[in-house]
Amino acid sequence: MRVISGIYRHRRFDVPRTFKARPTTDFAKESLFNVLANRIDLEDATALDLFSGTGSISIELVSRGCSHVVSVENDQDHYRFICRVMETVKTDRCLPVKGDVFKYISTCNTKFDFIFADPPYQLENLADIPDLVFEADMLAPDGIFVLEHGKKNDFSQHPRFTDMKVYGSVHFSFFR
Repeated sequence: MRVISGIYRHRRFDVPRTFKARPTTDFAKESLFNVLANRIDLEDATALDLFSGTGSISIELVSRGCSHVVSVENDQDHYRFICRVMETVKTDRCLPVKGDVFKYISTCNTKFDFIFADPPYQLENLADIPDLVFEADMLAPDGIFVLEHGKKNDFSQHPRFTDMKVYGSVHFSFFR
């Protein structure tokens, strides 16, 4: 796992081969952050990384200046890995949370400038995630929510959908 830009640029973290997570590819991650650079100022922004996996997006957000990042991951080994990465870079700007994303959403009373969700593509209720995020009123005014998903999902009819970017098999749907 590589940090693309920011204060931790070029840092690499070896993800254990035993991990089940499918990390966002460097190409897709770099492309996503290039798009975001034209839409949102991440400097001092608050961010939420749902289904964090390896924490690749979380460390990228911290590296690019987010003041506070919450990283929610249910898998114990992945959660520990995210904690180790944040300890390695000596940051207190990321709060790793070990827990179920859906329970977190249902109890969250914080608004975020940027929300990213990268659920397993085969997740049964993946299509419900945008509605859950907006029903919980988690997005700050002018905030952006990005959902990573596979080609079988189409969110273009969602009332908050703005556009979609495709990078190989990775699809990012943007919502406001």
